Amino acid sequence: MNRNNPRVLIVGTVPYNKKATSRAFDAYFHEWEPENLAQIFSHPKQPCKGHCGTLYQITDHKMLDRWLGRKIKTGKVFLREELEDDWKDADPNLEKTSVQAAYRVGRKHTALTHLLRGVLWRKRFWCTPELNEWLDRFAPECVFLSFSDDYFIPQIALYVAQRYDIPIVSSIGDDYYFNKHFSLNPVYQLYKETYKALIRRVLGHKGSAIYISDKIRDKYNGEFHLDGETVYLTSEVKRRAYQPLAKEKPLITYFGNIRMGRNHSLNDIGYALGRIDPAYQLQVYSNESDAEYYRVFENNPHICFGGSIPYAQVEQLMYESDITVVVEGFAKEDVELSRYSLSTKAADALASGAAILTYGSQECGVVEYMQSTGASVVCTKKEELEESIRRLMNDEALRKRQYEQAIVMTEQHHNLKSSCATFARVVDRAIKR
Repeated sequence: MNRNNPRVLIVGTVPYNKKATSRAFDAYFHEWEPENLAQIFSHPKQPCKGHCGTLYQITDHKMLDRWLGRKIKTGKVFLREELEDDWKDADPNLEKTSVQAAYRVGRKHTALTHLLRGVLWRKRFWCTPELNEWLDRFAPECVFLSFSDDYFIPQIALYVAQRYDIPIVSSIGDDYYFNKHFSLNPVYQLYKETYKALIRRVLGHKGSAIYISDKIRDKYNGEFHLDGETVYLTSEVKRRAYQPLAKEKPLITYFGNIRMGRNHSLNDIGYALGRIDPAYQLQVYSNESDAEYYRVFENNPHICFGGSIPYAQVEQLMYESDITVVVEGFAKEDVELSRYSLSTKAADALASGAAILTYGSQECGVVEYMQSTGASVVCTKKEELEESIRRLMNDEALRKRQYEQAIVMTEQHHNLKSSCATFARVVDRAIKR
């Protein structure tokens, strides 16, 4: 059995797959041996074949059954060789309508839902002999914590790290710890204070961290005296050769999350396109299943919402796009949540070879980052959006410069080999120390 890399246990809500945010794992684990990777996850759907040799699933549904007194096993083991290559669907395929409704409520991430899940996920329900036997067979040397705003993911990571006296390497891409808005709601205050106390324990445990950007790295390294490093996310999108814009019927696309005000920003772009040419449309693709978020497109003839599509189709459409869009919201609460966000959409856009339009608040992490690359037209004010789109469409010299700059930034920041090497260095340093 290959032992080039240490045995790392991933603790995160979503198992690796190419359709969800955990696609980011590839920037860390692309060259890791499957037998040296395992994961505990809480998503209700069966995982697909990814980086890990074995996975252990514990769901809200099983926790609820145990809380109600049913004598059931709360965990399920998956082995890599038994799994399908891809997820079959984007959404949980659960039998009971009541359980589906519970998951929809849980996805809203309110202070109350976090507290209720905290009650549901009490240690005695998930910390079973079966889990400990599975952990003992794997014998982890390091815990990789995919940061979460729920209690149970950090709690599980801390339990494993303390049980085996091993370090935690936290993956921090969202500012869950410092981000606190003004509220007189005692439920919110209780959640925030108890959550922060838990995270102080996690980050006070021996280990290190990796970050999605230098901006969030400096904040957390300084506060918690860590020596973590930035590991930029990477992309599998193929770059097409430069070609002039198809002005009569350009393919303009957006792929990704439409929450946190992004749906309203996409709507702005659609209306701006319509003022430029009534035939222009923005093609929007997202795994979003809650109509509350995509309903805003219903009266906009310049938005075509395509819903969820396989990642292979995302890659192909991005390769064919004339313009691909990166957006964030403008509302204060949305800006606070996306202040450090970068995600895979920036890497995909830079890798694609398409012209890039970035639109959102200047304070959002990905907007600030795309501006720094020099590879995108960036608009931070609604009243300047139409002019920004016209400039991108009409200035071929600008598009050529930005195309070349995107190549530079992809190689400099979003290089798979370099990202994997940086991550491995952080893990090795944490274990040796």
